[in-house]
Amino acid sequence: MDAVPLIEITRRALAHSEEAADVVTEAWQAQALAEAVGVHLAMTGPPEVRAQAGGLREASGRACGSLRGPGQRSDGARAAHLTEMSDPLSALHELGDLLGEAGGALVRVAVDAEEEGLYWRCIEGIDAADECGDRVTAILRRLALRPRPFRRAPPMGGAGARPVDEGVGEGEAAAPVCEDGLPVREGA
Repeated sequence: MDAVPLIEITRRALAHSEEAADVVTEAWQAQALAEAVGVHLAMTGPPEVRAQAGGLREASGRACGSLRGPGQRSDGARAAHLTEMSDPLSALHELGDLLGEAGGALVRVAVDAEEEGLYWRCIEGIDAADECGDRVTAILRRLALRPRPFRRAPPMGGAGARPVDEGVGEGEAAAPVCEDGLPVREGA
């Protein structure tokens, strides 16, 4: 299953969690997803982000351990269904949002916690959500620095029309442009 729908399912489940145990479980699910995304990017992502993705995997793996409750099995994680990331940028943005929401939900549980063990699990989960969110942001920054592939601009004026650029003669290709449609600068 693709990462974005899994993240959305977890966001909805977290939003509908009312009991402390359910909030902690959904925060654990969020960390398990972060770990799976980290593993996926470390193995298949661009070389520039593989080390940072490995760091996300490690940090979220530690968080899963601290959030896992007594008797909670790791094979119940939605993240086990992650098979692809068709849109890594969207998945990372959504994951960052989910981690922020999980941290906020854990703060609310920690404030009301009467049991010391639950309180400390929440505190560790809050720290982990923050650390993993920072790692997701670092990966997004690194991806933003990657050079964009360029494509050739289509001829102006529709199909079969000649290019209107004076610098483009008969049989010559139009100037290359970035994905956002802006021309590629010489020497860039």
